Amino acid sequence: MSKKKSISADGSTLATIKQLWTYMWPSDRFDLKLRVFAAIGALMLAKVATTMIPFAYKGIIDSLGATTDNPELLLGVAVPIVLVIAFGIANIMDSLFQQLRDVLFARVGQHAVRQLARKTFVHLHRLSLRFHLARQMGGLSRVIERGTKGIETIVRFTMLNTAPAIVEFVIVSIIFIWMFGIQFLGVLLAIIFSYVFFTIKASNWRIAIRRAMNQSDTEANTKAIDSLLNYETVKYFNNEELETNRFDNSMASYEKAAIKMWTSLGMLNFGQGLIFWFGMIVIGIMSATGVMEGKMSIGDFVLVNTFMMQIYRPLNFIGSVYREIRQGLADIEEMFALLDKDPEINDVQDAKPLAITGPVVSFENVSFHYDEDRPILKNVSFEVPAGKTIAIVGPSGAGKSTISRLIYRFYDVSDGAVKIDNQDVRNITQKSLRQNVGMVPQDTVLFNDTIGYNIGYGRNGATQEEIERAAEMAQIGKFVSSLPNGYETRVGERGLKLSGGEKQRVAIARTILKAPPVLILDEATSALDTQTEREIQSALDVVSKNRTTLVIAHRLSTIINADEIIVLQAGEIVERGRHETLLAKKGLYEQMWNRQREASEAEEQLRKAKEKQL
Repeated sequence: MSKKKSISADGSTLATIKQLWTYMWPSDRFDLKLRVFAAIGALMLAKVATTMIPFAYKGIIDSLGATTDNPELLLGVAVPIVLVIAFGIANIMDSLFQQLRDVLFARVGQHAVRQLARKTFVHLHRLSLRFHLARQMGGLSRVIERGTKGIETIVRFTMLNTAPAIVEFVIVSIIFIWMFGIQFLGVLLAIIFSYVFFTIKASNWRIAIRRAMNQSDTEANTKAIDSLLNYETVKYFNNEELETNRFDNSMASYEKAAIKMWTSLGMLNFGQGLIFWFGMIVIGIMSATGVMEGKMSIGDFVLVNTFMMQIYRPLNFIGSVYREIRQGLADIEEMFALLDKDPEINDVQDAKPLAITGPVVSFENVSFHYDEDRPILKNVSFEVPAGKTIAIVGPSGAGKSTISRLIYRFYDVSDGAVKIDNQDVRNITQKSLRQNVGMVPQDTVLFNDTIGYNIGYGRNGATQEEIERAAEMAQIGKFVSSLPNGYETRVGERGLKLSGGEKQRVAIARTILKAPPVLILDEATSALDTQTEREIQSALDVVSKNRTTLVIAHRLSTIINADEIIVLQAGEIVERGRHETLLAKKGLYEQMWNRQREASEAEEQLRKAKEKQL
């Protein structure tokens, strides 16, 4: 568990703004700091122009009254015209400086959004395999999407709406007490306090509804993506209706929460309007009484009401700002929770790059468990000599694939040590470790991009000639060249446009291009038919030649030439030796060999029978 204080835990707006401030005020970006200052300057100028508008309006009303009383005064005719021009210019300047403020701050805000989104993306790749196996990608993508939008909402609303509103409230408060007395200021403050108090209370109530809506949205998105990724499985079992019902149930919960959201919004807006316009009635009565008593001019009456209408705009923004910030907090709280999670696997403080001399891979008394009550490996020791091939075989659940994950350091051993050239993988940098280890997995998942991109993924920056050479060595070059778009052919989601054998060859080509000193073949042909397996095995032999290779095998026929075969059962080594030696022992390996041989003979007889029928 993380010991860091979680922003999402305390739900503090100020804490969130403080966290975001380091991105809005980046220490290494002086240009962005200047933009913040310029945006604040534009804000102050906009408020000056805003303040002048009611005074120009008051002057127009008073001067028109004076001109009506004394129509022979030429000066009296000119004054209203000048004031009308001033009124228009003040409005224009107000609009200009507000837009300038937004333009200046846009780059600052978007920089903050980008940096936080990037930080989250990097952090997700640092989190452990255990975390990703437990998460559903549809829901995770939705959390990031909403969180990024929430960050932009908070950044923009705090800087572009809250700050201007506070400045305007202060200016109007000073003017009210200076020109009209403490009574007007008291009513103004009562309106603002009541409005803000009601908005906060109502928005806090609505935030629970927002969370329920987010949860339903995440659930629906997760089910939709999961169903579409497993499109073929849905078709195999004729379960379109089942998937539709599961998705629709989640959308029904979202619909219910969304209706509550809109209903509560209507109640909030009405309550805000009721508070403000009740205050306006009180202010209007006070200013009308002042005019009738001769204490105020008609222009003063217009001035007060104009200021109140100007106050309504930022006051209404305050309500919207608080709602948006609270909703933004609800949207990003899961994103911050992700950032609060500590990676399970970290480089030690003095970690050094892996120094390759052999390489020799060794397991020294390794024990490992995912859960304490379920041991996977028990005191396993073996060595893969430099340039040799060692095979790991055993029944399903024996712990074979766990060995490859420990070499990659997706997990740390519970006891013992995994070493490469006598260097404990826990004491070297993860980057250098994974640069020197290559993997051809059983289930090859490709990026939804081109064949060339997927092969080139093995070594960033590889030339087209190198990509094509790797494809030829993996025995897929002719196939790719025969395609209309060649290496620019897109492979589809998870590579579904290619057959299993074609995907596996792409994975082999990718690993050839990487050219790792240590190679792991994790049941790389077990999911393929016998003929395809034979074709791909020759490509694998090319890849593993003169490399330190660990083969995790299901089909024993693929590893009969291994320098040593290790037989695992229930997490322990029960037999080891070359193929002929293990057969002579007449133990578990021989039993597995005989079962597979009988299955292969039956498959061959069935194939020949079909050929005769044809």
